[in-house]
Amino acid sequence: MFNDYIRLVVGIDFGVKYSTFAYAHVSVPNDITVHNRWLECLECKIPTALKYDESFNLKSWGFSAFERPKRKKENSGIKLVVENFLLHLSNMEHKPHLPEGLHYKQAITDYLREMGNVIKETLHSCWLDIDFFGNVLIIMPIPAEYDDKAKTIIRECMYNALLINQRDSLSLQFITKYDAASVHCIYGTSALREFNISDGSTFMIVDCGGGTVKLITRKILENEKLGEITGRNEGFCGGNFVDDEFIKFLCRKVGPSAIDFVRNNHYVQLQYMIQEFCRRVKFPFTGQREDFRPFDLDLEVVCPAIKQYVKGSEFDEMEEIEWCIELDFEDVKAMFDPVIEKILQLIRTQLNAIRSCEAMILVGDFSQSRYLQTRIKQEFYQRNINIIIPQNPTTTIVEGAVQYGLMLNELDYLNKYRIKTNFPRVFEKTYGIKITRKWNSGDPIECKHPDGMINVFLRIAKQGDEIPTDTGISMIFSSNFISRNSLDLFVTDEYDVKYCDSPGVNLIGTFKINTPSTFKNNAISITLFFDDIKIKVVAQEVDVKTGWKYETALDIIH
Repeated sequence: MFNDYIRLVVGIDFGVKYSTFAYAHVSVPNDITVHNRWLECLECKIPTALKYDESFNLKSWGFSAFERPKRKKENSGIKLVVENFLLHLSNMEHKPHLPEGLHYKQAITDYLREMGNVIKETLHSCWLDIDFFGNVLIIMPIPAEYDDKAKTIIRECMYNALLINQRDSLSLQFITKYDAASVHCIYGTSALREFNISDGSTFMIVDCGGGTVKLITRKILENEKLGEITGRNEGFCGGNFVDDEFIKFLCRKVGPSAIDFVRNNHYVQLQYMIQEFCRRVKFPFTGQREDFRPFDLDLEVVCPAIKQYVKGSEFDEMEEIEWCIELDFEDVKAMFDPVIEKILQLIRTQLNAIRSCEAMILVGDFSQSRYLQTRIKQEFYQRNINIIIPQNPTTTIVEGAVQYGLMLNELDYLNKYRIKTNFPRVFEKTYGIKITRKWNSGDPIECKHPDGMINVFLRIAKQGDEIPTDTGISMIFSSNFISRNSLDLFVTDEYDVKYCDSPGVNLIGTFKINTPSTFKNNAISITLFFDDIKIKVVAQEVDVKTGWKYETALDIIH
């Protein structure tokens, strides 16, 4: 068992924009350290960015990928800054562009290798006798939408980056970011208990990241187990959109074409300018006029290349102010407000979909914004919801990952070489199959078949149904209800529907039915159960007379 030799647990929060890691020794589980001593600066997170030369040799990573631009001519040689490569593992339709000749797996591996070197050096500086492959359990929180293919790719990249010594190593385990945040909220902080949030209470996790804001409402069950009681909700309104508003502001000053030229030809300078804005304006902004100090953006210093692209009246105006743009309070507030309003609307929608919510916990990088915190408190104060802000919202997920690993190490959790959580799960959608029955007067006449039959939606699992992990919801029915030698599985966001062609009902899979023609009235069982972060659907045919049995399975992403 792992607990015979695991001495250290490491959580790796590998994010689209920023990444970090944390660790703890199993002998002192309450002492979790989030790494904050990167080579470039004392920060808890480092940019998920790489810089290559024209032959795709890695030159730098993290903060160094956005080196400070120089007034003099930039160094010769092509430098390619690569970001957002982790999005190639997502289910988004249009993946981010990568330079021709660079595969996203190489970028993932290169970044993990560099981070892995820092992890190993850090651990060995504290515990000289640690065998990294033998004594370290790695927990990686991942987005809930990652399927088995994505996890397999991460394992392959972790193996190639020398963070595990076997592709199927049990020393690497995954947890969804939602569950990691929940673990920290329940077991890693006393905030819930301080607000008397206990068994039977519900709380909402508001994960404000860079690109997306994700919400999930959970119920605390008996013995501090977690139940998910509503579907997830998310929107593209994270902190990076404030940066986008800053760029729009610059476009109004120097012209959109100048910004486009800088983005295409001097990307490092553009990113450095954004980082300066974040460090000196965005992060300290409280929304209170008395706290604000006007900020002068000297373009000749932070983005010297831009001067060659500014034309016409914009050039004359910039010359007049000596290329120094002042951002006042109203300018900055106007960058925040449209983004924050979208977040507030997202929360309103989630709250309107549930019966009660005793607490709201803000996690994620953008949750550090004091202006966002203030607006959320003002908006939902009248609803008597406790707004809880962890000491460091940006590290909640990685700390929760370490806590999860420590919990696993204390348990006998090896069962058929798989790790199982004790978190009950909830179906976020309604699932059903298509069956055929006689048409009746209450059915739409246009759906009636020539033989007097009609296809209807037979619900198996309803949105909101809660089950423990690896148990299932089953339904048994006669094969006479199947119109052909296949079984169609449908999904909808509605709680209940009657027909498979109703609006919002979508086909997600088809099972082949192999019942021999000599068998009549066979029993067909459909079972839906959670398996890690998927729903596994098992269809089984059984001849009631002979006992002949056939089983097939289908995995769908929850």
